[in-house]
Amino acid sequence: MQQITLKNYCVGAPKLDDFELNVTARPTPKEGQFIVRHIYNSVDPGTRSRLSGGDSYAAALPLGTPIDGFSVGCVEDSRNADFPDGTKVYCAGGWRTHTVQNGRGFIGKIPQNIDLPLSLWIGILGVPGLTAWFGLKSVANFRPGDHVLITSAGGPVGATAGQLARLWGASKIVGVAGSEEKGRWLTEQAGFDHFINYKTTPDLDAAIQQALPDGVDILFDNVGNDMINRVLPMMRMQGRICVSGQVADYNSEPDDRPGIVNTLPFITHRVRMQGLVVFDFMREFDAALRDMAAFIAEGRLKYLEEKFDGIEQMPEAFGGLFRGENMGRRVVKVGEEV
Repeated sequence: MQQITLKNYCVGAPKLDDFELNVTARPTPKEGQFIVRHIYNSVDPGTRSRLSGGDSYAAALPLGTPIDGFSVGCVEDSRNADFPDGTKVYCAGGWRTHTVQNGRGFIGKIPQNIDLPLSLWIGILGVPGLTAWFGLKSVANFRPGDHVLITSAGGPVGATAGQLARLWGASKIVGVAGSEEKGRWLTEQAGFDHFINYKTTPDLDAAIQQALPDGVDILFDNVGNDMINRVLPMMRMQGRICVSGQVADYNSEPDDRPGIVNTLPFITHRVRMQGLVVFDFMREFDAALRDMAAFIAEGRLKYLEEKFDGIEQMPEAFGGLFRGENMGRRVVKVGEEV
């Protein structure tokens, strides 16, 4: 099997030579185990927090370790009666072509009665979509009529969160992203009311205030402390901030990351801020996935994908996330569909 391992700790933005492609013997499953032959692997911004040699919300990866991530694939060589050969699954497989699984942890069978592309199960029907669902519904305590601001809105988490807010009855949804192409898709296809290009807007604070003149009920943040600090003074009474990701801060040393100083609204406006690790909600995943799959089938929940071909493309696909190149979810095809 082939796998991508961590060759050097990342300093700043990930570089191609921080990673290494190697070949190793395909593992042999023991009793209760099975092989998953990967078909698609994901690249995820949150992985960056594990690649600098220091612990984050997940432990740092040692050098020489395969990079973690999510996969969709097909069961082979099964010695587990619950996962017979030919079963299509999504799992935490990592940047590899094959993994040994035992049916525990983050792994699920892809329903045979849902006719959607396999890659969606590590995209809008995977961790990004689930993060949007539970971040908005459970962490941000979404209420119909809310005024919602979403950062990194062109990514799969942000774009899905905005559409769910629309489906659930938000009054206004504003997205912040870094290209006009992303903005057109958000407003013309995904149902956002307004888009702000943070790269070309001369006064980002004024633009947010103009787009949301009555203030912000929910800030769904995927960017980091600078954005949270900007928006805190604009939060409405009982406002909620969901800290979903920190893509602008992942490549910075901890001492170089901006602090949050506009803390008074936590008192005056009773603002609540809470972080999100989506696996806290694993027991509720199946119900959320059924609902989202139905929304997609009905054309009410849209998605964008960028597909790369070949496991050797994974470092490049990953690095582009931090250059703002991606339009939607990036997945890498590493095996053939059957």
